[in-house]
Amino acid sequence: MKHNEKAPAGAMVVKLEMVAQAAGVSPSTVSRILNGTAVVSEAKKQAVNEAIAKLGFVPNPIARGLAGGRTFSIGVITQSIDSPFYGGALRGIEEALAPDGYSPLFVSGHWDAVQEARCIDVLRSRRVDGIIVLTGRLSDKVLKACAKTLPVVVTGRALKAPGLFALNFDNFQGGQLATRHLLDLGHRQIAFIAGDDGHPDATERHRGYRAALEAAGVAYNPALVVSGRYYEESGRLAVERLLDSGCRFTAIFSANDQMAQGAALGLYRRALRVPDDISIVGFDDLAQSAYALPPLSTVRHPAVEMGRLAATAMLQLLRGDKPVVEVPVPQVIARESSQRLR
Repeated sequence: MKHNEKAPAGAMVVKLEMVAQAAGVSPSTVSRILNGTAVVSEAKKQAVNEAIAKLGFVPNPIARGLAGGRTFSIGVITQSIDSPFYGGALRGIEEALAPDGYSPLFVSGHWDAVQEARCIDVLRSRRVDGIIVLTGRLSDKVLKACAKTLPVVVTGRALKAPGLFALNFDNFQGGQLATRHLLDLGHRQIAFIAGDDGHPDATERHRGYRAALEAAGVAYNPALVVSGRYYEESGRLAVERLLDSGCRFTAIFSANDQMAQGAALGLYRRALRVPDDISIVGFDDLAQSAYALPPLSTVRHPAVEMGRLAATAMLQLLRGDKPVVEVPVPQVIARESSQRLR
C-alpha cells in the first residue's frame, strides 16, 4: 500500500509504535519528530521518515495536537469565500501553510462584526493554533484581545500589539496611482465608483483619488463619486446613476475590478464604448481582468501573494519569531480599457 493510499477495510492499521520499532527509536521520539520539536540526529529523522513511507503510516493531526499542544490547523476569517479576490488569498494561505503541515479552516464573516466575532468563537472551539483575519470589521480592541491567547495575523490595517501582526497594503497610494494614470492620459473629468465606506481599504482608495486630483490642480466634484458594494452588479448600477445624473465624465476609476467590469457592462448597454467613449481603471488585478473585453487596466493588489504573506507571518509567530515579510507596493497595470483622451 502506498503512503497516500487509504487502508482498505479490514487492513492492518499502522500505529506510531510500529513506526518507532521499525526505525529503532522510541515512540516519543517519533512523536516529537512529527511535531517538529525533536532535537535528534538527521540519521534518526531519516530512519523515521523511511519507516513512515515503508509502512504507509498516516499521522493523526488530532492526536498530534493533544500530544504537542497543537492541532496544526489555522483559522482563517474571510469575508466571502466566493469572492475572486478573497478566493485568491485563501489559495495563497493554503499553499504557504501546507509545507509546514498546517491546514487552514475557513469561515466567512460577510463584513459583519457580529458574525466575525462568532467566527472567532467557532475557531477557538476547534482549538486552532492561530487566526488569520482577512480585513473585516472587527475592532482593533477585539483583535488585540484575541492576540493575548492566540497568534493573530490581520490584513488591511495598520495595527501593533503583542502576538499580533498586521499586513497593510498601501491602498492610498494605489488610489493615487490609478487616478494619476487617467490624469496622465489627459482625463480631467474622472468619475469614481467607491467601495463601502465601512471598509478601511475603500476609504483609503477614495482618499488617494482625491489626493491625485488635488495634486494635478483638478477640483474634486462630489457629483462624480458614487458608492458601490464591491461586486459586479453594484458597479453596473453605479454607472447608471452617473449617466442619469447628467454629469459629464470621460473616465472612471473603480475601487475594484469587479465593479469596473459591472460598469463596463452598464456603459455597453447605453451604447458607450470602452475606451473610445469612456476609459476605465479598476483595482486588484484579478486573474480574469486580463481577459475582459477590453482587457482591464487596474492597480495590482496581488491576492494570492497577500495570502501567502499572511500565512508566512503566522508560521513565524508560531515559531516565536518576529514576522519579517515585505508587502508588495501597488503598481498600475495598463491595458486596453484606458486610453489617451482624444
